[in-house]
Amino acid sequence: MSSGTHLLIFSSILFCTGLTLVLSRKEFIRILIGLELMLNSANVNLIYFSQVHHKPDGHTAVLFIMIVAICEAAVGLALFLRANRFYLGANTTTLNQLHEE
Repeated sequence: MSSGTHLLIFSSILFCTGLTLVLSRKEFIRILIGLELMLNSANVNLIYFSQVHHKPDGHTAVLFIMIVAICEAAVGLALFLRANRFYLGANTTTLNQLHEE
């Protein structure tokens, strides 16, 4: 197997781990970690395919995805800290009951 194949396998394992965290957990912080893993998996794929096709477009896309991931992590952490302070926990089932019907 070539190093590219290993990189794609690593990326798919990273994505599946993130997807498993998002779908199976009820804690808010673990869901955010799963989302970050999925975004990093997309970054690994973009870098690999931009290297294979000798185009720098993948590097630019990765930069923008990293900026979005940083903003998402900051907003998610702020929401987590606020929910943890007011509701003494950030379980998604208790936070889901807050919406208006």
